[in-house]
Amino acid sequence: MTNNQAGLEINKSSTTSSQQFEDVDIEKTNLQQQTASHELKTESEKKLQTDQLAQELGINERKLTWKLDVCIVPPFVLLYFLAFLDRINISNAKVYGMAEDLNLKGNEFNVALTIFFVPYVFFEIISNHLMKKISPHIWLSGCILLFGIVTLAMGFVKNYSGLLACRFFLGVFESATFPGIFYILSTYYTGAESQKRFSSFFSCTCLAGAAGGAIAFKIHDLDGTHGYGSWQWIFIIEGTFTAGLAFLLFFIIPDFPENARFLNANEREFVKRKLEIHSVSSGLEIKYSFKDSLKSFKDPLYALTALAYFGLIIPSYGYAYFSPTIIKEMGYTAQNANQHSVYPWLAAFGYTNIIAVISDLTKLRSPFAISSALIAIVGLSLVLGLVDNANGRYAGCFLVATGLYSSMPSLVCWTALNFGGHMRKSLGTANQVGFGNIGGIVSTFIFLAVDAPRYVKGLSIGIAFTVFSILMMLIMIGIYQRRNSIKKSDGYRSEYFKQSDRDIVLGGDKHPAFKYLY
Repeated sequence: MTNNQAGLEINKSSTTSSQQFEDVDIEKTNLQQQTASHELKTESEKKLQTDQLAQELGINERKLTWKLDVCIVPPFVLLYFLAFLDRINISNAKVYGMAEDLNLKGNEFNVALTIFFVPYVFFEIISNHLMKKISPHIWLSGCILLFGIVTLAMGFVKNYSGLLACRFFLGVFESATFPGIFYILSTYYTGAESQKRFSSFFSCTCLAGAAGGAIAFKIHDLDGTHGYGSWQWIFIIEGTFTAGLAFLLFFIIPDFPENARFLNANEREFVKRKLEIHSVSSGLEIKYSFKDSLKSFKDPLYALTALAYFGLIIPSYGYAYFSPTIIKEMGYTAQNANQHSVYPWLAAFGYTNIIAVISDLTKLRSPFAISSALIAIVGLSLVLGLVDNANGRYAGCFLVATGLYSSMPSLVCWTALNFGGHMRKSLGTANQVGFGNIGGIVSTFIFLAVDAPRYVKGLSIGIAFTVFSILMMLIMIGIYQRRNSIKKSDGYRSEYFKQSDRDIVLGGDKHPAFKYLY
């Protein structure tokens, strides 16, 4: 073993020692090939290298891409549909009298919403790290099973304390889902292929919002059945459904490409090396320490991406949690409020997937994230300003849902793909989503009952933070442009390759061959 190879810390596995040395040699060869090419490759050069790789390994790239889409995207769509549905169904339950039955007073409902985000924020980075030790299909399906059980238990709570306990554990078990899914998705697709897949997954939040309202509309007929109120049946039915599907998800959730069960050896090798051609070495085999993580967190992009997402989360969760209540205040009955909350979500679903296709075709990310945020600002302004015009405020709800829930996947996809290598992807996605979801705590306290029906404070804060998010995105663009320019210099390349091979791999997107998208 050479000195450079000795610098790599390779994960121990149950494979034979000869196989371990073979894996090291492959990783080393790929690293040397990447290091030898200091120049940024053009898209045509990347395409040529990918075609040659496909020919070498006997891969039909179109068929493999279709196979990946079928085996990766639908399980994650189902997983996060269940997670988001169980997270926001409390808003539909409130409309059906949950607060009155549990004798919630003052801001206790808002506190119940807030308690979810405390463990949710804390455990996200830990969860992404654990997925390198526990196979994602085991870890994620286990979390789904547990938060399905907790949702079911919410149907039987008798008081405020029971509600708080359930919401807390719901946050613990759901913390694995969102950053974990984005982390895994970003290890399968190149930057030019990603937005459609990311948005297909993320837009299921819109379907979950719509389904929550539609299910609640139908569940109203069960009010009083077996002595349970309609709000209790929401949790009982949706929790049972989620826990049951966890067993299916155990078999269909994909692991990382290097260990994907649905791929053969050549397909796994092609996916890994293709991503290295279009990005940098994944570095899955390399252990990284807490010290490595702290060193990486000195990069301002971690803070900027998290702050941009934080700015969108506040109005987004505000809308998700309080739209049925806001619509009810427009003069609809409780049942009709849940029904009318469905349609803005459906509009958001359609728009999100349309701009995702355009984004991939144009290979642009930031224009769609920013323009969607501007649409949300217009919608929030309509809901705020048209006090005596119920139809106008309802139209504003369409723009709010459409703008926010299309801007967020554009932003998260854009930033996840601009973090290269397993370490920076894991830390970057978890940090962005984890810190960003602190905004969920803020959102639960800006739409207070005493502010109904105008909700001036909540809507105004939502507008302000959406503007803040746009400003963060503009700063991100400036940094990406500057770094792409600096990477072309001989000085940067010379300094970068003075590092050990291990540090070069862990550097991820800082590699001179990596080009930031915006």
